[in-house]
Amino acid sequence: MPAQKAHWQSRSRRRARAGLLGPGLLLMAVLSIAPLVLVIAYAFMTRGRFGGVVPGFSLDSWARVLEPIYLGVLWNSIVVATITTLLALAIGFPVAFVISRLPPQWRMVALVAVVLPFWTNFLIRTYAWVVLLNDVGPMNKGLAELGVISEPLGLLYSEPAVIIGLLYSYLPLMILPIYASLSSSEREIAEAASDLGARPWRVFRDVYIPLSVPGIILGGIFVFVPSIGNFVIPDLMGGGKSVLLGNVIRDQYLTARDWPFGSVLILVMLAILVALFAAQAVASRRLTGKLTR
Repeated sequence: MPAQKAHWQSRSRRRARAGLLGPGLLLMAVLSIAPLVLVIAYAFMTRGRFGGVVPGFSLDSWARVLEPIYLGVLWNSIVVATITTLLALAIGFPVAFVISRLPPQWRMVALVAVVLPFWTNFLIRTYAWVVLLNDVGPMNKGLAELGVISEPLGLLYSEPAVIIGLLYSYLPLMILPIYASLSSSEREIAEAASDLGARPWRVFRDVYIPLSVPGIILGGIFVFVPSIGNFVIPDLMGGGKSVLLGNVIRDQYLTARDWPFGSVLILVMLAILVALFAAQAVASRRLTGKLTR
């Protein structure tokens, strides 16, 4: 009887778990897995005469990825995303470090200030930068009134403007993971290092930086990947002069109606994402091994 009772209790727990997980798994399958399966299937088909797809196995779309024009777009996307990520790290690390050193009552205030831009619509924030950087905007007007410039600088509709827009949009995604890494247990380790005679610079180098590496890697992924796939900021702040991978994917689906080639580009971007997460897992495992020795 006790064994039978335990068996029924185990079955009840499994049913309860299934009941709780079922809606979420179903939603994930409908919204994530099914579209991904369609994208993979479309990538091996051909474009119809008037758009869409024609069933049948084909690698023509994969061969187009190697054309110089698309390799150039991919390279430019990687360069822009890399510069954005490095600038986000240069700005985000000091901010996250300072926030982690604040008293507990002020940390929440600082974190709310970091995520505050996300409370505003993405397009409104982007258009605010368009107004700020255009030839008759506050930036050029202020510099002209100070006598620094005699003609507008032409800040808008350039690649630096695109990088500024991406940096502003995704900087919090760099700050938050680094803060999470630093705020876990850095105070106790730093105090122990100081008690053992380590100077502040050595504590920063040997304690804070190693502790922040997982957050730096994760934040880098969070900034790098959406920067490659963004198409709104290059359109509004780049004026079409800076084309990223996201712009090409958008155009293939909505303008050229070449769904197979657009699906191939999506899979290329997913491959980059998977490679980055694999590198992050390897780096985190090696770092954990070094810290536990």
